[in-house]
Amino acid sequence: MTLPEPIAHWRREQRANLLAQRLALPVRQHRQWNDAITTLLLQGFPLLQTLVVACYWPFKGEFDPRFVMRQLRQAGARAALPVVLQKNAPLEFRAWWPGVATTKGVYDLPVPLGTEVLRPEALLIPLLGFDAQGYRLGYGGGYFDRTLAVMSPQPLKIGVGFELSRIPTIQPQPHDIPMDFIVTPAGIHLVSQTGLERLTNPSTAAGFARRITAQRS
Repeated sequence: MTLPEPIAHWRREQRANLLAQRLALPVRQHRQWNDAITTLLLQGFPLLQTLVVACYWPFKGEFDPRFVMRQLRQAGARAALPVVLQKNAPLEFRAWWPGVATTKGVYDLPVPLGTEVLRPEALLIPLLGFDAQGYRLGYGGGYFDRTLAVMSPQPLKIGVGFELSRIPTIQPQPHDIPMDFIVTPAGIHLVSQTGLERLTNPSTAAGFARRITAQRS
């Protein structure tokens, strides 16, 4: 996943700018946007209640998925957190629930200790940046792209983030993998062949999610 230096430099600058904007968000605004995304996920993706859903521990002002995961778990979903086994390797996903024993992983984020290794059927993936074609800009480690590249069938990929993370393009490279959906406080966006398509009705998102999952299974 070595990038040409001009693109690597450009992405580093984009990451720094996008992260600074997100960290500058007032607490009240962050909470409102977090609540909006949580509501959209619950309305638009009831399918998640029946799946193994990988989420993440919020980091540096990301959307906090723990609230939506609590409700999904109560409805029947199983939750998993990613674990970095080694650099330049795919992630492992371990079963997680509130109160489970954890240890510190990369960036000192908690990872489940000794729980069952699961294969996610859907992923909630944090967005540091995202573009008009549904590609995601992360922190540069390449963990999600590397993981998705070896997963077959592909899980349902739902990118979650704030509108301030939207940029015209991330200058995608061959290893970059687009999301299936991107959810921001502005709405649920389907990633189609022509780019992001905002879905005005959550039930429409639910139908697309069911069809995508059925086709891959």
